[in-house]
Amino acid sequence: MIVYYINSYDIEDEAEFEKYPPKVRPLLEKYGAEVLASDTNALPVEGTARKMNAIIKFPSLEAALQCYNDPEYAAIKEIRHRSVKNCTMVLVKAFEKEL
Repeated sequence: MIVYYINSYDIEDEAEFEKYPPKVRPLLEKYGAEVLASDTNALPVEGTARKMNAIIKFPSLEAALQCYNDPEYAAIKEIRHRSVKNCTMVLVKAFEKEL
């Protein structure tokens, strides 16, 4: 079942954060993920938007968790930890379509 990784956070250190996307992209590809949206200027219609909002599609929950827990991601994740605050990350299962 397809899952969507949805994250939002505030970027505090732009220069440090710029190191994150080029390092994480190959790892996402390794697990069959596709970046569907990534926006630093999201339009809030209710509540407060964070500086960065992204939606990434994974082919399965297992693939998403394997990616997140990949030892290679541990070092990459540290870049994000150093450069952002107010981070929320969730995995959301896609609806199953009825035939």
